[in-house]
Amino acid sequence: MKTILETTNLKKYYGSGEMAVRALDGVSLSVENGEFIAVIGVSGSGKSTLLHMLGGLDRPTSGNVMVDGKEILKMKEEELTIFRRRKIGFVFQRFNLMPMLNIYENIVLPIQLDGNKPDKSYVNKVIKVLGLENKLENLPNQLSGGQQQRVAIARALATKPAIVLADEPTGNLDSKTSQDVIGLLKVTGKKFNQTIVMITHSEELAQLADRIIRIEDGKISGGDTI
Repeated sequence: MKTILETTNLKKYYGSGEMAVRALDGVSLSVENGEFIAVIGVSGSGKSTLLHMLGGLDRPTSGNVMVDGKEILKMKEEELTIFRRRKIGFVFQRFNLMPMLNIYENIVLPIQLDGNKPDKSYVNKVIKVLGLENKLENLPNQLSGGQQQRVAIARALATKPAIVLADEPTGNLDSKTSQDVIGLLKVTGKKFNQTIVMITHSEELAQLADRIIRIEDGKISGGDTI
């Protein structure tokens, strides 16, 4: 199996000296291509900080992040922006859909922002797996929360990214819809051989992943560290 994502001694400190807050305190992990990983921890444990580092949304105090063989923290801002758009799909708690665009336009927006044409066959397969084929002309506010989150997943997958990062993707959904959405995330991940890293505080949802990594006080406290 190919290692698609790797961190080495990742640290993120706020402040200095005895008052320093160690949001991440030496996190090393490795994720194989096609894996579905759940990173679980209580609020303030460092899990969202970790996700932001993995996605190049924030820079660490020290340490390395490798995505698809590239050390992203050595990239300049413009290069990193392009790399993120092409190689990393994001699914957030807030759906972040464009309210004036229909569902299909929302799904293919990142591809068009990159100046490319969508792979219609692939995008249509993603849409079908997620059960959105009858909603493509709708605007986001005409869909339920669960349906909007499916659109966000389709958008994340549409660019064929190296990894998909999901930050509490069901935080705004009820428990039944949450399970459905995570189930679909897992199904689409397997079908399209996507690597998924999901941040969650829910033990129940984490159990749906292939592997669980537990984080506590900025350190990996359990699960599989490689």
